[in-house]
Amino acid sequence: MNFKKLALTAFVAIISALVTVGVYHYIDSKNQSATFEQKQASGHFAQVNYNATSDLPALLDFRYAAKITTPGVVHIRTSYAAQQATRNDQNNPFRDFFGDEFNPFGQPFRQQPSESSGSGVIISDDGYIVTNNHVVDDGEKIQVILSDKQSYEAKVIGTDPSTDLALIKIDEKVLPFIRFGNSDSVEVGEWVLAVGNPFNLESTVTAGIVSAKGRNINILRTRDTSAVESFIQTDAAVNPGNSGGALVNTRGELIGINSAIATPTGTFAGYSFAVPVNIVSKVVNDLMKYGMVQRGFLGVQIATLSSELAKEKGLDLKSLSGVYVDGVKSGSAAQVAGLKSGDIITKVNNITVNSSPELQEQVSRYHPGDNITLTYLREGKEKTVNVILKNNAGSTEYLKKDVSSKISALGADFVNLSAQEKKVLGLSGGVKVAKLSEGKLSQNTNMREGFIITKIDNKQIDDIDELKSVLSNKKGGVMIEGRYPDYQGQYFYAFGLD
Repeated sequence: MNFKKLALTAFVAIISALVTVGVYHYIDSKNQSATFEQKQASGHFAQVNYNATSDLPALLDFRYAAKITTPGVVHIRTSYAAQQATRNDQNNPFRDFFGDEFNPFGQPFRQQPSESSGSGVIISDDGYIVTNNHVVDDGEKIQVILSDKQSYEAKVIGTDPSTDLALIKIDEKVLPFIRFGNSDSVEVGEWVLAVGNPFNLESTVTAGIVSAKGRNINILRTRDTSAVESFIQTDAAVNPGNSGGALVNTRGELIGINSAIATPTGTFAGYSFAVPVNIVSKVVNDLMKYGMVQRGFLGVQIATLSSELAKEKGLDLKSLSGVYVDGVKSGSAAQVAGLKSGDIITKVNNITVNSSPELQEQVSRYHPGDNITLTYLREGKEKTVNVILKNNAGSTEYLKKDVSSKISALGADFVNLSAQEKKVLGLSGGVKVAKLSEGKLSQNTNMREGFIITKIDNKQIDDIDELKSVLSNKKGGVMIEGRYPDYQGQYFYAFGLD
């Protein structure tokens, strides 16, 4: 009798186990369904559509994500050629006594060649790699080292300083690459991994959580008013050398490119920032297809709503959701669509925006000529309007690559004048030449760093966007007018663009 009971118990246990395994495999097969499109030949990079019903197993273990992503992250070493010393070079010991041009040895003073280190993410099996612009900017030679120690020389396909992204390529096939995720679906509190090469320590993985989204740290806008800063903030440890590396979720999907840290010391101090992959995808597609980013602009001055702003503007609002329109540029897409100063933008194509970075991020995903729908509040009433975006030159056409080449050919870094500088100098606007390198300005003029451009061919230049717009349509000779902060009078510099 005992034997029969034991046999019956064993039989029931076996049947239960088989049913449990069958149900588990059925549910697992449903949960793991995923679609992905990351086409190399066409140059189109799309996001993952992942229909997982539970993240619990992934949250408990980082080994899977680390294993599949570390082979797709590369080490980048950028070499810079020795540069001729500029006339304000403090390393010239004879400068204070004999002036900038004195050289007792008959040769230009030269700095020693230098090298920097960073990371990159392989995004296609035929060698396309995305990294930060500041990792490869002005590099003479770019060396890419794979996780298996194989080394290649890379070429730059295109760069976008406004997002601090760059696309480079190595000549190789069948490479491991990291699939794109969807940064819109990333949530605060979600576990993430940062993969890169800090301090030349190759294939390093650190973990943390998403601390915030849509973060603006004003690291890019000081040099480019069209910069897009809507970073994913995490507490995953990121250090020098991690720039350009991968931020991935626990499924091993790319959700961002690590770009910056908030630190008083130069090393990790608690928070790091990554460019969302949905921005990366758009930038990469544009660089591959057009050689430059084709970005649509609203043409508005905006501010994130706060209680202080609402009080200052006399706004009677039930909530502080949305983005305040502080000004509308003449002839812009926003003005044509009927937007006015004082309007509060709440949605872009039905996606809620609660801060200036969020609005910039959403608009940055579209091209000139694209039609988007804005939802906004005016005098407490909700309205919608269709807006046809324009480029920064004021048309709906795609810009040609040689437009950005004209700006780069000048060989200068530009910054807008601060409010204090405008007040002290008595100027309504202007663009300062912050740094000069090899280019048309240093080769064809005696312009010095610190020069403030106020006019080009007698057209007023108030900011960098106007500088780009004017030069993009110029051919032949150019006359630049402006002044130096410490000298009276106007200076004129003429040179040829072509």
